Amino acid sequence: MSVRVPTTAPAPVPLSAEQLARDLAVRDLSDPAEGPHALQLLVDRAAEALSGHWSCPVRTHRGERIVTVADNYDHLNYRADDVTRDARYTRYVDGRRMLRSHSSALVPGALRALAAEHRAAPESVLLVCPGLVYRRDSIDRLHTGTPHQLDLWYLTRRQLPAGSDDLTEMIAVLAEALLPGAEYRTEERVHPYTLAGRQLDVAAGGEWVEVAECGLAHPGVLAAAGLGPEWSGLALGMGLDRMLMLLKGIPDIRILRSADPAVAAQLTGLERYRPVSALPAVRRDLSIAVDRAELAEDLGDRVRDALDADADCVESVEVLSTTPCRDLPPQALARLGARPDQYNLLVKVVLRHLHRTLTDADANALRDRVYAALHQGAVHQWASGS
Repeated sequence: MSVRVPTTAPAPVPLSAEQLARDLAVRDLSDPAEGPHALQLLVDRAAEALSGHWSCPVRTHRGERIVTVADNYDHLNYRADDVTRDARYTRYVDGRRMLRSHSSALVPGALRALAAEHRAAPESVLLVCPGLVYRRDSIDRLHTGTPHQLDLWYLTRRQLPAGSDDLTEMIAVLAEALLPGAEYRTEERVHPYTLAGRQLDVAAGGEWVEVAECGLAHPGVLAAAGLGPEWSGLALGMGLDRMLMLLKGIPDIRILRSADPAVAAQLTGLERYRPVSALPAVRRDLSIAVDRAELAEDLGDRVRDALDADADCVESVEVLSTTPCRDLPPQALARLGARPDQYNLLVKVVLRHLHRTLTDADANALRDRVYAALHQGAVHQWASGS
């Protein structure tokens, strides 16, 4: 089996120097070199549980935030026309480099390092690849544009058959180590870098929450890194932020970066989170015109760019309805300043500061900044008299 290498590359839209500097300045909470955080304890607990189960050494590989497009996509078997390569979902630095969009982008380098050891390589090894990643994502209590992920790849010279219990055991060991006693389920999924792929969901708050994806390491990915046919393995990638939130009972992903001393003090251990305050939320509904029927993920990134340091004031952005502007009455078109070829979105914006109550003036000013970033009509309806 071989890894797909694209014959034609998508035309990337690179980040500006300002955008790149801002993204690289975001603290990686999973990296001890950038200060202690509970996410690091979660990485350690996962690695200790799995390495203990298999009695194998651990190799931690962090790598750089800027990776090659090849390591992020091609060497992991992504198709040349995969939608994730689009600039709407990928933060390109230039034609061949990008900000890593998942921690799996660290894996090809870790595999190449293992292959370079030749016969000196251990019979089996656990590759641990944690780090901050960059996504085009929606804004809500579970999502952020800069989440943390962890890839755990178990490599062995022992052949692992597709129908073996090894993957099931890996899931069970990890679930018990990170979320003791939690109810979980797995469902079949297709991933480019695995075979017999599964998704791991955990029961929380009356719903199933996705926490990890896994499968047998794709032989083509291993071969492309220089590992011989005697090697096989298991591959698992999980969201560290979401796992920590479930373990500690943290309701909002923004809390993980809180600078409030009473909150930050609770983010250096794995004990249950004690809420510090419950500040009121402010809702603002927007009726906007856009050039295409956009998703919450698309809007979320534009809101983050527009608000910059104030982006944490936005708890969620949700598209309630999408209507072609050609179906709107003339009065509605005039109020939006919209063209018939555009779309009218009704968007719910929930504002909530983590540490102080937003006044009406604060909320209206934030609402107008969000509105200005999203609305593409010729007429504007301002809340603060702008």
